[in-house]
Amino acid sequence: MTYNEVIERFDTLKEPEKVAFKKKKFGIVAHSSLGIYHKDLRLIAKEIGKDNNLALQLFDSGIYEGRLLCSKIFRPQDVTEDLMEKWVITFENWEICDSFCMALFAKSKFALAKILEWTHRNSEFEKRAGFAIIAAYCMVDKTSDNNLFEQFFPIVKREANDDRVYVKKAVNWALRSIGKRNRDLNKLAIEVSKQLLEFDSPSAKWIAKDALKELQKDNVRMSDYPRHIYRAI
Repeated sequence: MTYNEVIERFDTLKEPEKVAFKKKKFGIVAHSSLGIYHKDLRLIAKEIGKDNNLALQLFDSGIYEGRLLCSKIFRPQDVTEDLMEKWVITFENWEICDSFCMALFAKSKFALAKILEWTHRNSEFEKRAGFAIIAAYCMVDKTSDNNLFEQFFPIVKREANDDRVYVKKAVNWALRSIGKRNRDLNKLAIEVSKQLLEFDSPSAKWIAKDALKELQKDNVRMSDYPRHIYRAI
């Protein structure tokens, strides 16, 4: 599919009223949006397959849905640090932030470096990106031992006082994801959550309470990674 063919497809799918609906219901504020849902973009992405050149054209179009589609058709192994930095500074809402982090950044060879770097950033969605990568990386990396993921707990505690809604939700997401990786990390994540309860900030307490609600369930669903340890007979 060519760039012009994608734009033509966008034209047939656009529904401007959905822009206002997504803002009201999901808090998604997006400039140059056509009002096309993610499910429709996934179908287009499946039809296209991986196409880096088209992805770059779509991102540079400035069309919001074009940028979302870029995150779905660019090859993760071809992501560069320059591209990551170019893209991350443009994130204007949680939807596009999470789409890039889950589909591309967490699968790139720069994932761990960007976690350490971006969780220090001041920008709300750049910092969120760091935590979204943590959350996604818990599923992407199926073989690393617990030591790698334990290093994220101090980062969670360091940033738990940030009361911006899309940061604290991402910190919570990262904490819950680590805690659902396996039973040992679950115990540690619960311990960290209880430590957060002792913090003075409302955001840290919210992060902790919400995480504990899920992590302490009897039927909490574990990934059991690495499985040669946690599903060994």
